[in-house]
Amino acid sequence: MATQTAMRQAAAVLAEDAARQTYESAEEILRLYRPVMRALATAAGPSVEVVLHNLDGADVDLGHTIMAIENGHVTGRSVGGPSTNLGLDVLKDRQKDHDAFGYRGRTSDGRELRCSSVYFHNAAGDIIASFCINVDLSPLQQARNMLEALLPVAATTAAADERPQEHFGTDLVSVMDQMIAEAIGEIGRPVEQMTRDDKIAVLEKLDQRGVTQMRKSIETIAKRLHVSRVTAYSYLDETRSRG
Repeated sequence: MATQTAMRQAAAVLAEDAARQTYESAEEILRLYRPVMRALATAAGPSVEVVLHNLDGADVDLGHTIMAIENGHVTGRSVGGPSTNLGLDVLKDRQKDHDAFGYRGRTSDGRELRCSSVYFHNAAGDIIASFCINVDLSPLQQARNMLEALLPVAATTAAADERPQEHFGTDLVSVMDQMIAEAIGEIGRPVEQMTRDDKIAVLEKLDQRGVTQMRKSIETIAKRLHVSRVTAYSYLDETRSRG
């Protein structure tokens, strides 16, 4: 808990700094904040990943945004690795305030993370980089489970159903697969039992979350929904026409 609180405070300080200043390039941000990344990761320990993403330019390749990373073993990523699904949201609106603190994330192997992200802007107001802190909660959860096994059972209140907001993978394909699986799971029935409207609803969810902008996404979605590529495009056109 202390680590999470400290990381959120650190992210808040970064956000204040980012809000006050503008930067010419992602490389300038890297020069300024590379030592900060090392200091944070060293102080917080191996369960805390610190990442800097390059989001500068009109043709950002979300499959290769990581400029620097500390404790990359947390998500299995390295320099040159991918963004997450949140990168898609940023590219939709570069001037929006996307800063977020203490939200949930999930790795490709199912571990839960507590995340905070701060975004840096250029003089025109466009986002050109993001600074992210991701805390692996599995060591804390394992310790809690051990304590619960030893302590008397006590009445607890049910936690709210808070779905992960961010998906991590070693490449964009794995990120996309997680997002597709989540959208399918939200329908509440197996693909084999889905109606046409159910599958259209899946396409609508994925389109709203930016998945359909990813390379070869329609082919992948069609395969997961057990429909043809042409049918998937037809469903997508139908859901967009409703808007």
